Amino acid sequence: MSTQSARMRSMIETRNRILDVALDVLGENPDAGMGEIASAAGVVRRTVYDHFPSRLDLVRTLTERAVAEMTAVLDEVNASGAEADATWVEFVARLWPVAHRYRVLLALRRGEYGEAIHALLGPVDELLADLVKRGQDGGVFAQHLPAGLLSQVAYGVVFAIADSDRSNGTPGVRAATITSLLMLGVPETRAIDLVGDRP
Repeated sequence: MSTQSARMRSMIETRNRILDVALDVLGENPDAGMGEIASAAGVVRRTVYDHFPSRLDLVRTLTERAVAEMTAVLDEVNASGAEADATWVEFVARLWPVAHRYRVLLALRRGEYGEAIHALLGPVDELLADLVKRGQDGGVFAQHLPAGLLSQVAYGVVFAIADSDRSNGTPGVRAATITSLLMLGVPETRAIDLVGDRP
């Protein structure tokens, strides 16, 4: 392996480590600075700035990474052809293992980078709204709110429970799925049946 390719691989690994650490650090404190992220990643601030010239660049990259992962999951579960409520259950099940990584985006979306994050999350918001609209049209989701807003309420519940789960080990994916289905207007007995024996 050439020195140049080894150096490139090392740069990519450092960049990915910074991104992973940034999710954790910003998850604990959405106002954390680049210095705190650098320290937690075991690098100097200059290294962080070499990869991300500003905090906004870092947040934008985190958001783009989340959008790619979540849209891939949504595309896959939507392709199953299942009813919208069953599709939602599968989406939450697939999202749950990484939900703690992306809950920070909800907090950052309300802060100074809100406009940029909101724009980048557009594809995820659109896919979620389409799924909820499909459920409303099929009579499995309530129609008391527009699909876009209802999807955000249900999606927010999943992240709120993920945040709670991370801090004290209580409700897990089962609670998040059932609660979000209830928010979508699915009757409790149907929600429990859909979730089945999932933990």
